[in-house]
Amino acid sequence: MPPTANSAWLRTVATLATVLAGALVLGLALGKPWPALALAALALLAGHVLRLRRLLARVDTRQRMPPPGHGRGAWSEVERLLHRKRQDARARDRRLVEMLRAYRTVASVLPDALVIVDRNSQRLLWSNTAAGALLGLDYPRDQGASISERLQPLPMARWLSAGRHAEPMFDVASPVDASLRLSLRLIPYSDSLWLLVARDVGKMVRLEQMRRDFVANVSHELRTPLTVVHGYLDMFDPEDNPEWAPMLAEMQRQSQRMTQLVEDLLTLSRLEAQEALPDEPVSMASMLATLRREAEALSQGRHVVTVADHAGVDLAGSTRELHSAFSNLVANAIRYTPSGGEISIEFTRSPDGGADLAVRDSGYGIPADHLPRLTERFYRVSTSRTRETGGTGLGLAIAKHVLQLHQARLGIESEVGRGSTFTCHFVAARIVERDDDHHGAQRAHEHAP
Repeated sequence: MPPTANSAWLRTVATLATVLAGALVLGLALGKPWPALALAALALLAGHVLRLRRLLARVDTRQRMPPPGHGRGAWSEVERLLHRKRQDARARDRRLVEMLRAYRTVASVLPDALVIVDRNSQRLLWSNTAAGALLGLDYPRDQGASISERLQPLPMARWLSAGRHAEPMFDVASPVDASLRLSLRLIPYSDSLWLLVARDVGKMVRLEQMRRDFVANVSHELRTPLTVVHGYLDMFDPEDNPEWAPMLAEMQRQSQRMTQLVEDLLTLSRLEAQEALPDEPVSMASMLATLRREAEALSQGRHVVTVADHAGVDLAGSTRELHSAFSNLVANAIRYTPSGGEISIEFTRSPDGGADLAVRDSGYGIPADHLPRLTERFYRVSTSRTRETGGTGLGLAIAKHVLQLHQARLGIESEVGRGSTFTCHFVAARIVERDDDHHGAQRAHEHAP
């Protein structure tokens, strides 16, 4: 108990004892001690009841009350404590209101659209000013409106139903103006509320398109001079000038590497420009057989290559593009695995009804801090090792884009010194039941002499 409250309590007890003692002395003098004590006790009780009523009135009222008097008893101390607590609470409420107004002002002037959505009902609770220009939402007019209905034709219902697992939507048309390109991101920040963030990415999209066009045009223009250089290099016979043989071999190797780089850039530009691929049955038995032949040809007997087909199904997609993605993974595994290592290609079903194609190697492995950036174009863990193996730094970027066009994703696991595993995860919608008769005949044809 604080010293002031303790002293007020002692003064109140002393006052009660003094009044009762005085009443007892007076009652003894009059010869009626008990009636005198009873009257004194009733008077003291009435006084405390009145002070309690006054205290309840001060606590219950919502109006600003004047500070209590300068009494020195326990009731006066209680009133002063309550008054001080109420003043502190009011000051804290004022600070909170000021902070809320400041946050709301900041949110209102942000160029990005901010929308607070109720998780259960998917209805709008609040939006800032930018939401009107980018999404056509107006607060408080649209308060309580369904986000899915107000943001048509965007697929909001299905997107919101994914909740914490919702992938950001990039480069979608604004419901207000189709020329506005937006990126949408859903941020769950409580059990019942979501924050929808929309950003104008039109400038970024235009710059990205300019970059793609530049890379595609430059790569295309490089094809002709590289073809000419290749032709002239092939005309030189190292036997005519033996001293030129090392230089000619290096020039041919570098020109071939540049040609491969140009082809990869053109492939990547073509994939980035596509929004969808034709859905055709992709024979995985033939695909795996092709990958085995390519791996053995690239390895030249330096590795142990194994292929296993445990899935027994095919995929729906583009055979050409999937072969490009898978062969890039296999080529990387062989390039970055020392002689005597193992390369395994395994096609299995996944627990969610889809299928996984995993390429495992026993190579050098990749440090964990490099894994998030592996699929960036031209990103290299070891520049010197990449140059030695002849890689262009675009294989994983191509594989990632191919898988995205198939609604698939690339998983990467690696441990330094123990190898890496690159897994292509395909959803159940991409699974096609295999025609056993057709594939049996195809395998017989492949093994025929």
